[in-house]
Amino acid sequence: MADLIQRQREISALLQQQNYEAAVQALQPLNYADQARLIQQFPIEDQIELLSGLAHQGLVFEFFPFELQRQLISRYPLRLQIELFDDMHSDDATDLYKSLTDAEQDRIYQQLDQDTQEHLKALSAYAEESAGAIMSSDYVSMPADFTMQQAIEALRHEAHDRETLYLIYVTNDQSQLEGVISLRQILQADRDARIQQVMTKDVVTGWIDEDQESIARKLAEYDFMALPIVDHALRLMGIVTYDDAMDVVQAETTEDFLKASAVSTEPGMSIKKAPILKLYQKRVFWLVILVFGSLLSGLGISYYEDIIAAHIVLVFFLPLLVGSGGNAGSQSATLMVRALATGDVNIRDWFYLLGRETLVALCLGGTMAIAVSILGYYRGDAIVALVLALSMMGIVLLGCLIGMSLPFVLNKLKLDPASASAPLVTSICDATGVVVYLMIASQLLNL
Repeated sequence: MADLIQRQREISALLQQQNYEAAVQALQPLNYADQARLIQQFPIEDQIELLSGLAHQGLVFEFFPFELQRQLISRYPLRLQIELFDDMHSDDATDLYKSLTDAEQDRIYQQLDQDTQEHLKALSAYAEESAGAIMSSDYVSMPADFTMQQAIEALRHEAHDRETLYLIYVTNDQSQLEGVISLRQILQADRDARIQQVMTKDVVTGWIDEDQESIARKLAEYDFMALPIVDHALRLMGIVTYDDAMDVVQAETTEDFLKASAVSTEPGMSIKKAPILKLYQKRVFWLVILVFGSLLSGLGISYYEDIIAAHIVLVFFLPLLVGSGGNAGSQSATLMVRALATGDVNIRDWFYLLGRETLVALCLGGTMAIAVSILGYYRGDAIVALVLALSMMGIVLLGCLIGMSLPFVLNKLKLDPASASAPLVTSICDATGVVVYLMIASQLLNL
């Protein structure tokens, strides 16, 4: 880190002298990620000058935040835009290309080389959230009858523009995937041995229209560096690399986290740079909805206002009991949303999990009931203590079951389980908690 800070100061001094050539030379020894990190520290005009002078500007550009990529590409002259797209990996170039306006796409597309045009056209056609939308066409494939010597020679010719060489895919004349062989296997095998004698034929693949999260789970499950993507005719269409899968996981986790707090999401939105109006728009909808949801609690209180007036001590414990139900429900909802997202549970497990959650909720409610009944006896009498104990048991039980079940219901309705957010669960549990508490109080205290 100290070296990077020193390098940043050196480059900053050179930029003040407008010595861009020397500034670029100071960047060259660094890896692409560090180059991108340093370039982002300077004004956007200097960023363009530094990027355009690098030997592999596209590979550095890929490490920039997507919002900054779109900002920079709009200021690039057309010649530099073409160089940038030609230098980028196909999947990253496609993401950037799809974010441009139709006019910008047409202007750039006409100037690209034929290979880049074909890759962009093919990869841009796939649906968002599918494997095709994040896959790369920068892979190496070979026929099964190649010898190891032929394979090595082929790799020497293709290595410069391929994203990964760890795995080489074996295809037939129809581009169907027949097997996979690693670079290590090629180097270790006899030079005259043929690929078909060494390759692994049982290949784990992803479908071209498979969900991105499913692809990411496969990569994590098998600990692969890349996963081949095939169409329904088993033709190899591309690969999804581990880093792209991790980007998907990060984006999905961020989306679920925001939804769990009742915040609308937008890909790539930066809370630091987003306009105030946009932040307002992303948060206001759910807050207004939850305001009306909270009115149910008020209706419950108004219905039992006579019992509250007669036993004013009940008011003291109302926030405590209602809050406990909301907290318990939020815990259950969070656990279920995460379990559904990771594939740990599915809709068929609901009944089994209902029984388990009931037992857990009764244990939690019983423990909390003992604590609150002591307070009730101190502030009131034995009947108040009993009301509080029974109410706590019922409220925590209902909260846990609501929190656990709501994600399953949303999943069954083909909605995002993450929408079973903590504020939503809390609002529902608040309303039911008020009714349970005051209903029990009215029955016991009127005796």
